[in-house]
Amino acid sequence: MAKTHEQIDDKLAAWIKQQRVFFVATAPLAENGHINCSPKGGDSIRVLDPQTVAYLDLTGSGAETIAHVRENGRIVIMLCAFEGPTMIVRLHGRGEVITPSHPDFRSLVAQFPKNSGTRAVIRVKVGRVSDSCGYAVPFLDYRGERDSLEQWAETKGTAGLKEYRKAKNAQSIDGLPALDHD
Repeated sequence: MAKTHEQIDDKLAAWIKQQRVFFVATAPLAENGHINCSPKGGDSIRVLDPQTVAYLDLTGSGAETIAHVRENGRIVIMLCAFEGPTMIVRLHGRGEVITPSHPDFRSLVAQFPKNSGTRAVIRVKVGRVSDSCGYAVPFLDYRGERDSLEQWAETKGTAGLKEYRKAKNAQSIDGLPALDHD
């Protein structure tokens, strides 16, 4: 049932584009560090080429993914079919945090809808692409995107977001450095 792919082909890229939610998992090097798994939604993932994906990283209550990727690069993105035929896809790779001061930030962020809460783009060089059946994944009815985060970010404004990130996103819950304040 499970299959490993050489790369993200056109058919798989089209399937990825249709998914409305995906999950990102990372872990620190420390044995006692906290493993992180975060849900992501909206129109926030792109297949850049057959071995590279990127997703929009929005301001949140923590910055675990950023801290872990900066420390060791390890990341997995998992997508599940909640509609249509069953399938789960995992993209294992090495991540890179692209913040506004990075030379690639503008060209990458331009590929996504504008979002006031954008703090980075996570670019992943995919080393392993696999799919599995997803027989146990339930059907879920899509009702629409939530606009809570966008409204919150707009209310905060640029200066408020900068202060929030400085206070809440400078390090992980394990004390690893996360966001610089650029």
